[in-house]
Amino acid sequence: MSLEGKLEIYGLTDVGRKRSHNEDSIGSDTSLGLLVLADGMGGYKAGEVASAIAVNMILEEVRAGLKRVRPGDTDDESGFSRESMIVRDAIEHANQTIFQTAQSQPQCHGMGTTVVTAAFYDNRMTVAHVGDSRLYRMREARLEQVTSDHSLLQELVDKGFYTPEEARKSLNKNLVTRAMGIEREVVPDVQEDMVLPGDVYLLCSDGLTDQVEDEEIGDILRECRGNLEEAARTLVQRANEMGGKDNISVILARTLKPFKARKSWYSRMFDWF
Repeated sequence: MSLEGKLEIYGLTDVGRKRSHNEDSIGSDTSLGLLVLADGMGGYKAGEVASAIAVNMILEEVRAGLKRVRPGDTDDESGFSRESMIVRDAIEHANQTIFQTAQSQPQCHGMGTTVVTAAFYDNRMTVAHVGDSRLYRMREARLEQVTSDHSLLQELVDKGFYTPEEARKSLNKNLVTRAMGIEREVVPDVQEDMVLPGDVYLLCSDGLTDQVEDEEIGDILRECRGNLEEAARTLVQRANEMGGKDNISVILARTLKPFKARKSWYSRMFDWF
């Protein structure tokens, strides 16, 4: 089903104030309810190659996969929806392409990328991520970080070596423990959740979160009152005002109304028995 008129999306990416070029990539498809953000790394301009491959392949594969899925189908082994499995598989296939490109092209050696992907369907949302690009949810004026960074710093916080407050001041924020393209295989974290009308979702690279604290991000989203373009521009501007040390990318999505999927006549008949 199309989510036109049920989901609003706005994305923005900026080179920042310290970098010579932008290695972030973003992409979205409003009708499918699909958002992808990637933060590339490694080699001269190789990071932007990795992030572009990730975004383009995930968009293409998920578009193709969703055409074949039936609403309500689940994966017997994992218990996740078929939509979640399509997103997971797309990330894994993109990882293989990035890894093979890095191995075969000397100028791309060592390249990799983070990724965070959100897919909306049937009044639900799937988020899958690798690395430290994040997804936040604003619900009833409360901001919550949904993803957990794949980073050395997050591992130290989880083990109690740092408090979250101490972690924000650490100099080791950018040491990721998982990224696309570094190994032949990668395992994305996948989560599913219910979606409510009025929810606002923020996908962002660490160029935002390293410069702007969560509390201020929440303040900006509340002050912009659902104006996604204004919120995106204000977030990027604030990150630049705080130093703009890295590329800054954000994608915002707001759910406007419910989007419960219609089941086929076969599925409805099956539900009666």
